[in-house]
Amino acid sequence: MNFDFSDDLKQLRDQSRRFLTERCTPAVVRRSLDGEEAYAAGLWREIADMGWIGAAIPEEFGGAGLGYEGLCVLAEEMGRAVAPVPFASSAYLAAEAILTAGSDAQRREYLPKLADGSAIGCFALSEGNGNPEPGTIHARVVGGRLSGVKWPVADGGIADIAVVVACDEHRQPGLFVADLAGVRRRDLRTLDPTRNQARLDFDGLPVQALGSGGWGSVQRVLDRAAILFAFEQVGGADACLQMAREYAQERFAFGRPIGSFQAIKHKLADMYVALELARSNAYYGAWALGADATDLPLAAATARVSATEAFHLASKENIQTHGGIGFTWAVDCHLFYRRSKQLGLAIGSAPFWKDRLVDLLETRNAA
Repeated sequence: MNFDFSDDLKQLRDQSRRFLTERCTPAVVRRSLDGEEAYAAGLWREIADMGWIGAAIPEEFGGAGLGYEGLCVLAEEMGRAVAPVPFASSAYLAAEAILTAGSDAQRREYLPKLADGSAIGCFALSEGNGNPEPGTIHARVVGGRLSGVKWPVADGGIADIAVVVACDEHRQPGLFVADLAGVRRRDLRTLDPTRNQARLDFDGLPVQALGSGGWGSVQRVLDRAAILFAFEQVGGADACLQMAREYAQERFAFGRPIGSFQAIKHKLADMYVALELARSNAYYGAWALGADATDLPLAAATARVSATEAFHLASKENIQTHGGIGFTWAVDCHLFYRRSKQLGLAIGSAPFWKDRLVDLLETRNAA
């Protein structure tokens, strides 16, 4: 079976890479890092105009109808550019939750706004530190009104629409959607300031239920998002490998390029092996996502674990390969290290997804 992308998708990848290389320079990323802007609003408008946000949204709901493979291609390039935009929150999480769990009326109400960028979406899951588990959800919806606190919420400080995980009147967790006008928000300081994180305080906010509820609907969104995050992590890891390789060829020590020394060769080889393993698992995940395969949860957990580990290793070894300048603010290595940490916790830590992977394998083997 061939899991490679089609020629059209490869062309999309090349075009998006050229665009982000020109428009999403390190200077653009650093404006968010330095607190000059919460996100790159100009870049976001251009991305929306090209239809990228709605890549996987069907045309009947205002999307581009490129399918999930197209969204995976774009996610990888977003990761390569460490783009300071709410692409993941809107496209992987909010839009995906509404598309998979929402009614036809809810899809027609919210998806066109998300697809054209006129509204930014976020996914409010966490209530403090910890992994996504049903027992950690304390926000409540009673009589169609939401009360509780969610933090950290990626892009919560700039979002217009939120998909919130909360318990209903029967204390069953599920998905709810709402407009965020009037909600109290407070921006949070994190390791990666290029991605907005906020605390949202809900006090009787009117919400609509997405689907029939249950933790299964939440886990389906997380599984699907895990594959898209894996592609973003693969893109970041690939960029780190290229940065390290180029520096190893240019930097001389004792009259030789440092890439000729065995210690540096081993670092680059380890990065390459981890990256290619993550890439192959992500490609399988893309197929499972596009085909809505029965083993999508297993593919998602596998892709998530390998991509998280690959990006962390690549971002760390990139800093080490750059030696005495690698850890400094002026060099771009830390932009990728920060993003690797942020993405590694976005929908649950690596140990959480490893446990899920083991549970899924045990269930399959016992069948």
